[in-house]
Amino acid sequence: MKKNKAVFLDRDGVLNREMGDYVCKIEDFHILEHNFEPLLQLQKRGYLLIVVTNQGGLAKGWYTKETLDEMHGRLRNMYLENGVTISDFYYCNHHPNFTKCLCRKPGSIMLEKACARFEVDPSKSYFIGDRERDVIAGEAAGVNGILIDSDQPIGDVMHLIA
Repeated sequence: MKKNKAVFLDRDGVLNREMGDYVCKIEDFHILEHNFEPLLQLQKRGYLLIVVTNQGGLAKGWYTKETLDEMHGRLRNMYLENGVTISDFYYCNHHPNFTKCLCRKPGSIMLEKACARFEVDPSKSYFIGDRERDVIAGEAAGVNGILIDSDQPIGDVMHLIA
């Protein structure tokens, strides 16, 4: 059976503007519109697009799950308006100052769960992130990691995706 391929995407600094700390309010959640076209091209090339993000601000009580859901809804809808479908969002709501977990990046469990659910072949997939922990998580799951600068256009790294 043929497996799917995916591009996993970190959220802050990749799909929305990096704030230097947690994005806690919807009015501070600024989507990077320069990534609509590159992600549309990846989708046309057969890649599923899946967001994998640490959201330790939830554990710190800096924002609520409802606010996070609103941000993700806005992200999903704005991309959809531009022809891009985000298959799903995976997030870790833990913070190491409060609890130990296996899901927080650089752990690979969120990617492994997504690969299982969407029948993804990790060796034909990529993880684009703006932190070393994103690349480490991807590689631990057998996914090719691509490190970009915060807010860098994904179009700059399209040549790295087969």
